[in-house]
Amino acid sequence: MAKKVFVSYHSAKEDTNHKNLLVAWSSNDNGFFDIKFDDTSVGVSINSDNATYIKSVIKKKISDSSVFLCLVGENTHNSDWVKWEIDKAVELGKKIVAVKIKSTYQTPTNLYGVGAVWAMSFTYESIKKALNS
Repeated sequence: MAKKVFVSYHSAKEDTNHKNLLVAWSSNDNGFFDIKFDDTSVGVSINSDNATYIKSVIKKKISDSSVFLCLVGENTHNSDWVKWEIDKAVELGKKIVAVKIKSTYQTPTNLYGVGAVWAMSFTYESIKKALNS
């Protein structure tokens, strides 16, 4: 049975492309890719008029997922949405997995000290290993 994974990421082009790759892996029915990624793109500022409603929707999606995956891109550490989503995952007691698109990218500070499991590279096998650890 596939794991349902909430993917948290910054909405920059690089991050979105990598999130789309995760979703493509999830959509592949060839028997090799056995992880279900939940695409929860919102495209709205956390400080918008819709933020309260969007937060309630995202909280439900995190709650319904078995694992929280943080995709760390170049500016993820500056994303208020990602920070909020990490805090919510911690609050909900979710297993947290993180992967950097490039190893030199800065880690969001609230990923420290929460028991996050790190995928060692952005590859299907590395991410799957971290999700299954």
